Amino acid sequence: MSYTPSSSPVIAIDGPAASGKGTLSRKIADTLGFAHLDTGALYRGAAYALMQNGGDADNAQACIDAAQAFCDPFNTEMLSNPALRQDDVGQTASKVASVPEVRTILLDLQRSFASHPPAPYKGAVLDGRDIGTVICPQAPAKLFITASTEVRAERRTKELQSKGQSVTYERVLQDMRERDTRDAGRSAAPMVAAEDALILDTSLLDIDQAFLQALAFVEEKLS
Repeated sequence: MSYTPSSSPVIAIDGPAASGKGTLSRKIADTLGFAHLDTGALYRGAAYALMQNGGDADNAQACIDAAQAFCDPFNTEMLSNPALRQDDVGQTASKVASVPEVRTILLDLQRSFASHPPAPYKGAVLDGRDIGTVICPQAPAKLFITASTEVRAERRTKELQSKGQSVTYERVLQDMRERDTRDAGRSAAPMVAAEDALILDTSLLDIDQAFLQALAFVEEKLS
């Protein structure tokens, strides 16, 4: 299945961890009345299923089995499980996502959500790492949200600590650098900005400033 533009417009938002893409995606979706899909939650869900079953993230078949068991983008309750936001789940998700067969399994699901968002939504916002380049390359509005590794590590450290997780900035920074390397260097759908995407660096922006810039770009592209 391939994504083709329809009467339901799609906004593709990509970027590395803790860049702000998730928050921006939700705010844009709420503002425009669009459905929102955090595609990373699908990979986190597969990773969580793998970990719950004692699977090995370095075993491709185990990752494939986990993805097949956890693959419903329309199940918002399942995707909003707080356990999916744990740092170790995110690290495992990056490994699971590097398996080409896993990406194939989840590809059609993401495109189906984009082409046919659940009622009553009139469009869809998808955020991830390969939305504008692989999932929905013909999306009319594409953004790549980024920030310096140090700023992103600081944000993620505060987020995790606020949820009671015992983490240090140094450990989060190291993990983030390793994950960035995996995500950008994998053979299947590496994390890169689409040629026609707006690249928005949020290192020195608060969420409202970033949102206004992103929304202005999206509204221009959809007009």
